[in-house]
Amino acid sequence: SLDVSFVKLWHRTRTGKQIFSSKTEFRISALKFHPTESNVFICGGFSPEVKAWDLRTSKVLRVYKAAVQQTLDILFLPEGREFLTSTDAVSRDSADRTIIAWDFQSAAKISNQIFHERYTCPSLTLHPKESVFVAQTNGNYLALFSAQRPYRINKKKRYEGHKVEGFAVGCEFSPDGTLLVTGSSDGKVFFYNYHTSRIIRTLSAHKEACVNAIFHPVLPSLLATCDWAGEIKIWQ
Repeated sequence: SLDVSFVKLWHRTRTGKQIFSSKTEFRISALKFHPTESNVFICGGFSPEVKAWDLRTSKVLRVYKAAVQQTLDILFLPEGREFLTSTDAVSRDSADRTIIAWDFQSAAKISNQIFHERYTCPSLTLHPKESVFVAQTNGNYLALFSAQRPYRINKKKRYEGHKVEGFAVGCEFSPDGTLLVTGSSDGKVFFYNYHTSRIIRTLSAHKEACVNAIFHPVLPSLLATCDWAGEIKIWQ
């Protein structure tokens, strides 16, 4: 739960026991658990800092500092040795800190020269089987990158047709990696063929901006969507 400048975590049982609570110096907008270290998570928000916390000690493990004002999303790369942050850093001439790659252990920046378009990226998602990730951009398209250094963009594939228009629109791959799904500011859901980047179908899901669409991890025929007004729908 992200409660302004508090981080609160509950155990996923019927008792709902709170297992972690801490106040931070900034408003939090992104939180991700480490893929292999279940007691470690990273959070960021309206601050130039991103912090790694340990649930067992309730203490900060590491601080990752960048010359930005806000972290928009966090994405761990396979095995968790590296992770990415998308930020609000964009200027007229370049966007050299729009996506930053970090070394998890040393807290050193690996690269801040990943995405050079003049658009921020409100969300990031990792392919479940291939070493690639996708960045949602405020240029109204999804950009594809290698998940290995130097994280090159694939200029031959661009997933476009939906609208972002400043909303924090989420995106995700299907569990088998064949589809890429995204919300749209016009309330629709777009399904793209991952390999061809073509639109397979659209779904008129909400009246407000559809800000996220995710597949069920076990039942891939189920899809959950939500909109800017807080409405959540489950689709078969």
